[in-house]
Amino acid sequence: MCAKNTMEDFEALLKESFEIDTPEEGTVVKGKVIAIEAGQAIIDVGYKMEGRIDLKEFANPGEAPNINVGDEVEVYLDRVENARGEAQISREKARREEAWDRLEKAYATETRVDARSSGASRAASRSIWAALWRSCPALKLTCAPCAMLAP
Repeated sequence: MCAKNTMEDFEALLKESFEIDTPEEGTVVKGKVIAIEAGQAIIDVGYKMEGRIDLKEFANPGEAPNINVGDEVEVYLDRVENARGEAQISREKARREEAWDRLEKAYATETRVDARSSGASRAASRSIWAALWRSCPALKLTCAPCAMLAP
């Protein structure tokens, strides 16, 4: 009888494991910083998955990274498992997704968009904003370099 209960328990656990919703690749998920070592943050994204992100992805241009063990962060899940058996994640891609979401909401509500660009990305920013301006004349830009792109 003891063996039967064990088999039933195992079957229940196995069934439960198949019902767990794992995050899809190509989505933003929340994770927790569990360690910082060798210039990388190790992030637990749940579902028995951990990934590593270079600390530079947590820094603003010209600043030191601002991240500590225990912090909750949003990361982009590229792949559930890479060659080392870890989740392949990115903080930078999560930031881009967040920026696009804010831009889409601003467009839907016809809200003004304030933009800043760093010197390193100014040329790229101008081409992106020019494309946005052409495709969406309803955008109201206040960034001086971007305002020059207005028709």
